[in-house]
Amino acid sequence: MRIFSSLLLLSFLLLCTSVNTQAQKVGVVLSGGGADGVAHIGVLKALEENHIPIDYIVGTSMGAFIAGMYASGYSVAEIENFIKSDKFKRAAEGDVEEKYIFYLKKKESDASWISFKFAPDTVLSTSLPTNFISPVPIDFTLVELFANSSAAANYNFDSLMIPFRCVGSDVTEKRQVVFNKGDVGQCIRASMSYPFYIKPILIDGNLFFDGGLYNNFPIDVLYHDFKPDVIIGSSVADKIKAPDEDNVILQIKSMLINRGKSEPVPVPSIIIEPLVENIGLFEFKNAAKVLDNGYDAAYQKMDSIKLLISRRENADSLSCKRQLFMGKKERLVFERILIDGLKPKQAHYVKKLLSSNNKLITLEELKPKYYRLVADDKIRQIYPLSKYNTKSGYYDLLLKIKREKDLFISFGGNVSSRPINAGFIGLQYNYLRKISITSSGNIYFGKLYGSYHAKLRFDFPSRLPFYAEASFTRSRWDFFKSSTAFFEESKPSFLVQNDLYGDINLGLPAKNKGKIITGAAFANSYDKYYQTKVFSANDTADRTDFYLSSPYIYYERNTLNKKQYANSGTYFLAKLRYISGREVNHPGSTAEIRNVYSRYHNWFNLHLVYDNYFKRKGNLRLGFYVEGVFSNQDFFNNYTASILSAPGFMPIPESRTLFLENFRSHSFAAGGLRTIVNLYTNFDIRLEGFVYQPYKEIIKQPDLTAAYGAPFAKVYFIGSSSLIYHSPIGPLSFSVNYYDRKTNSFNFLFSFGYLLFNKKSTE
Repeated sequence: MRIFSSLLLLSFLLLCTSVNTQAQKVGVVLSGGGADGVAHIGVLKALEENHIPIDYIVGTSMGAFIAGMYASGYSVAEIENFIKSDKFKRAAEGDVEEKYIFYLKKKESDASWISFKFAPDTVLSTSLPTNFISPVPIDFTLVELFANSSAAANYNFDSLMIPFRCVGSDVTEKRQVVFNKGDVGQCIRASMSYPFYIKPILIDGNLFFDGGLYNNFPIDVLYHDFKPDVIIGSSVADKIKAPDEDNVILQIKSMLINRGKSEPVPVPSIIIEPLVENIGLFEFKNAAKVLDNGYDAAYQKMDSIKLLISRRENADSLSCKRQLFMGKKERLVFERILIDGLKPKQAHYVKKLLSSNNKLITLEELKPKYYRLVADDKIRQIYPLSKYNTKSGYYDLLLKIKREKDLFISFGGNVSSRPINAGFIGLQYNYLRKISITSSGNIYFGKLYGSYHAKLRFDFPSRLPFYAEASFTRSRWDFFKSSTAFFEESKPSFLVQNDLYGDINLGLPAKNKGKIITGAAFANSYDKYYQTKVFSANDTADRTDFYLSSPYIYYERNTLNKKQYANSGTYFLAKLRYISGREVNHPGSTAEIRNVYSRYHNWFNLHLVYDNYFKRKGNLRLGFYVEGVFSNQDFFNNYTASILSAPGFMPIPESRTLFLENFRSHSFAAGGLRTIVNLYTNFDIRLEGFVYQPYKEIIKQPDLTAAYGAPFAKVYFIGSSSLIYHSPIGPLSFSVNYYDRKTNSFNFLFSFGYLLFNKKSTE
């Protein structure tokens, strides 16, 4: 029985490895071309279905990626499924998968447009990107796909399942480089580093860009390195349209892409030229159609291919060859993490973030920790590279890291058609050793809003990273008159809110996408107002001070893709706080009762928010928004003080700049629907409608005190229609907004920038 089993195994191996040395050798070459290169998958699919052998494969840029996957043992079906996957689309757009977004490290949203970065030993640089996308998702994906393939081939491209070459452009030496050994993923990354789209990489001290700069269709490389008897080429390079003065993408393609060597190779060759869509360089939403174009183009040439190539490779033989190579791959388990580019104490911080309970860490365990590191604002750039250690039987992970610069200066604000314009200046200083320290602050200045804010944050690396921070904020809101100075008004305003508070808190991650924060705020909130519309410049306003302390705990989860006018992702907040304080009311000259009033207040407040963009069909995106506040808060001394201290419903950006009495109450439930139509890249139309239901409306009494209306007596509405352009530095919008109130229900607003503000003490 053992002899019979051995004979079967020997027969299987002979079937998988037998090669007729006299048979034709077939080489395949795949051009670059960005998303149009997906057509190469269709070509490979057609060749396999017709049992056309592939003995060698070469590619540039996107062609290198597909050729590298095929050479590394991935089937055509696996390559197709991966290219069509959301994971690949996100990587191609520089977006981290939602489940790996590390929200604990996400910077608090503010009104900044642009940042300038400084370091003591370097010149000024800006945060305006030199590349369109973040390379982080692509870099890690290449490790996932090719690290164990490289090790299985002993880092020799001739020992892959199919011998492989790819082309990169060494811009340091100004020459073409043909990669035949090393890490497959790193070489592919060099070959597809398209200028202005994704950062170039350093290999052995030389800077590499996309291989298409020197050779976008490397048919000469295929012949020179492998000497095949027949060459099959798939080229989408020659189909690029001539550039015009209005199409930047075509201009870049025309300037940068070298369509290949013009010299003919001295062997028979058939070139397949799939119909291309001339879509964006890395817009893969039409991957299925582009793939079908490659498949159809290959079938149009199939009769000629079969006449030229007599040899066939059946599916069983190909499957055996694939299984043999895939069986050599070792699971990615890392024993050592090596840091290049940081000082020892800084490297200690990184290793603590990536550490695990065991000495060994699998790729699956490493991935969420890696993206936690990427999210750290002390890290500017990180490139992962794995190497198999033959002695230990595990992998080493080398992380090439560049620190972010120490000092950030940010500028921004909002320019609007209403008198709510605001300027913004932000500062941040980074300190990285065994712990990470961030000191930051900002200033807002404008007629409606003025504020300054300072914060000190300590981040502690561990298997469960956490932070502790302390902050101080002062804000002033003038809803009815502009002020001539930053905080002091030259004459009384009808309604001015002031907020002065300090806050201390501790933050913990709730997996990657959420965080749990607990802390306490200590504040003096004071409001100046008239309870009548009839007053003179000589009158003095009523003033209500509220001296409060407020412990709180909340859970927050955020995957929204934009800090204002998001169109994908979700946001969830569940916040519980206890507020205790003393109200002191100083009546003004127009008040009927002139006695100073003082009273203590205590209440609980539960605040829930859920914002979800949940469905996408073509250019249409649907979403809904739900918010609720549940509180046992009581009334202040008068109606105006009571309504000012009550929570408000503000679902659209402009609503935060208005004092909307109808949309303030101690407890309420509200919600609405959002419809977003993507007209063109970065252009959206937003249609939004919301319903606000107070549990008991706060009503003004004849004696100017506050009282509750009947439960659920009234419902109020907010509607908005907007045209949005998402510019590189901030949104440009024109909106028509409706608020259910007695007068001035419709507002027209033209706005550029962000209507975002520092938090209030009770938020």
